[in-house]
Amino acid sequence: MTSIARTFALSLGIAATTIFLIMLGVFIWRYPMEEREFRACRVVVAVLDRATVIEGQNLTVRPTPALEELRTDSPNLWYVVSAGDLVSEYGSERRPALPFAFPYHGPIGSSVFSTLDQKSTFCLAVAQRGPLQLTMMVGAPQVRFGRIARNFLARSIFGIITLALAFAATVAIGSMLAARFVSRGIERVAHRALAIDPSAPQGLISLSEVPTELKPLVAALNRAFGEIDAYIRMQRRFLGNAAHQLRTPLTLLRAKIEDVPEPALRAELVRDVRRLTSLVSAMLDLARLQNHAIEKRPIDLAEITLDVLADFSPSALDAGIELALEHAEEGPFLVQGVDAAVRSALANLVGNALIHAHGARRIVATVSRGDISIDDDGAGLPDGAEHRLLEPFQTGNSAGDGAGLGLSIVREIMAAHGGELVISSAPGRGTTMSLRFPEATATTRSPHPDLQTG
Repeated sequence: MTSIARTFALSLGIAATTIFLIMLGVFIWRYPMEEREFRACRVVVAVLDRATVIEGQNLTVRPTPALEELRTDSPNLWYVVSAGDLVSEYGSERRPALPFAFPYHGPIGSSVFSTLDQKSTFCLAVAQRGPLQLTMMVGAPQVRFGRIARNFLARSIFGIITLALAFAATVAIGSMLAARFVSRGIERVAHRALAIDPSAPQGLISLSEVPTELKPLVAALNRAFGEIDAYIRMQRRFLGNAAHQLRTPLTLLRAKIEDVPEPALRAELVRDVRRLTSLVSAMLDLARLQNHAIEKRPIDLAEITLDVLADFSPSALDAGIELALEHAEEGPFLVQGVDAAVRSALANLVGNALIHAHGARRIVATVSRGDISIDDDGAGLPDGAEHRLLEPFQTGNSAGDGAGLGLSIVREIMAAHGGELVISSAPGRGTTMSLRFPEATATTRSPHPDLQTG
């Protein structure tokens, strides 16, 4: 679709040009009509002047195409052309009595006079032709409008061009100002629409701030925003209620599992319930975060990372994997966020590394300003698997261990914080998963010469 402002300016330019040409045509048509004899006189005199040839003692009026056209269109045409004592006459039988005798000696120029009987008019023109004065008297000419228009344009071309340029400049400036007004009205609406939070689009665009032409569009946008906001709130309420309702059955289920007599089955069930409890807790944290029920506060990434690694130390020890914490630079490492949600996201990354990093012997958590990276030295992920892992119910474990919701929830938690989850991996070179907060983009990072172990 083309630009509204450009289309408006082009349409206005075409309309203005059409109006100008129509006005010019009307002017050419009406102006000669008011002084028909005088305008026709000029045209006829110009035709006779070009057709007249004086050679020695001979004066000849040649039958040029323009003169033949004039004779054909004017059945009562008559004219007398003289230069000194030389005279050429046409239609003498139709010529009325004139108030001037031949040869006429008067000032150079042209005008329209009445005949002696005052019943008609004739044109008298005097032009200098070398040493002689060429006198032309013409009566009853019928001149075509096209020839009058061409003669008018030829005589007034400079004034017409000047007027056209002034008119074009006025139209261009008006088009630019009008297009700018339209563009600014659309920009105001666009800025207000961009200022609405996609996760909570309850803000409406005031109809008093937009032009009248855009009010139907803005009203439709406000209605769409309201419906989207209601749908999002309904989803969040469902997520929060579901998480709350699942917690109690899980607690009862865990208590009943303790009564299972077989140790191996009991351990497996406890592991599954623990994983499901962690997932429900993450969903509840996400619901609270999206509903703004928890206020974001400054939290220390290094402290959270240390606590999470300590929680996973027993599991890592059982798996024979070393956990390490490194600082990419000196602290503090503060970000604005929700402590419980960030802990849940980080625990998900560490847990994924312990479960899915096949062949890993070391997992390193690197903390910098606004960023936490979890690196493992495992087998890595197949090509293109990074994007699939971020989709719900997708896991990196071919055996199907896990529900595949963890990384999807981590991504949602980071989006709620205005950050992102970044995954990079290569087969045989391990995997790096990073929680990147807005503070990371606001800080200029320097190269890391040496990583200090914390």
